[in-house]
Amino acid sequence: MADTGCCRSGLPESIGAFWRLFGRPDDRDQEHPDDDAGQMTGQLLHAAGITVTAVTVTDLGPAVTATRVDIAGPGGTRQVTTRLADGLALAVITGAPLAVDDPVMDRLAEPVTGSDPLGPFRSRQQAPPGPPEHTRFEPHNLAFTDGLHRWQLDGTFLRQVTGSHDHDYSCTAEGGRVILTAAVPGPAGFASLSQEIEPDDYRGRAVTFRGDLRTTGVADRAGLVLRIPRQGRRPAPPDPWHDPENHFAPVTGTRDWTRHQVTTQVPADAISIIFGVFLNGRGQIELRNPQLDPRPANQ
Repeated sequence: MADTGCCRSGLPESIGAFWRLFGRPDDRDQEHPDDDAGQMTGQLLHAAGITVTAVTVTDLGPAVTATRVDIAGPGGTRQVTTRLADGLALAVITGAPLAVDDPVMDRLAEPVTGSDPLGPFRSRQQAPPGPPEHTRFEPHNLAFTDGLHRWQLDGTFLRQVTGSHDHDYSCTAEGGRVILTAAVPGPAGFASLSQEIEPDDYRGRAVTFRGDLRTTGVADRAGLVLRIPRQGRRPAPPDPWHDPENHFAPVTGTRDWTRHQVTTQVPADAISIIFGVFLNGRGQIELRNPQLDPRPANQ
């Protein structure tokens, strides 16, 4: 527990119990297979004479949060920098003290009032990888009032052959906007947060996707994406940037809120319309006020 003069900030002593509070209510009191794996990891570290003495959440750069792990072993002490998820898992498994650097706390901490310290955060849904819900004919939840309902986190980072990179990007919705962030210094592939609808009402017409974007430290490519998949099998280019079914409104660097848009035709053989934001590489992109507008049929 840290006292900053006007208020206090802290982390719970039982990290495992704290972590489960974010799970589904029905799962909180049940056994989890991962618990056995965690116990095994702790036993292996102990057998090797390695002790995790501290885990600290820190910043590696703009919008890139990681953990600094202090370990002690037969060869002495050292620090290892890991992904945020890996460092938190080690803290849970080993019971090591968990701390947050002051700059990270200043950037991410929020005042909490009331008897439930987790109350303000329960509504912030993480978009899980997996099959989307049944496709609808009109866009839904464009103000993100229902969190990330109807939006899907996807991208090549979920399909890497070099190992698991499922946590290289993260996405949350808050305050009427969505935030897509690189969670590691060198994320694999790209990530997109998108919504998919049926094209029936749009075929033969041009459609425009608009949205306000704000970026922080985007090193490569990011922006709006409007994708119109078509019937039939076509070879996919290795770079999505060169796929004729993809249409982009790109943005890079650090920029304040700016309105962007991308327009394309919906052909008669379109099988769906996919719209959203994408991020390739380090940085963060935020989206608010998205709109999908068809051009009148006579234009």
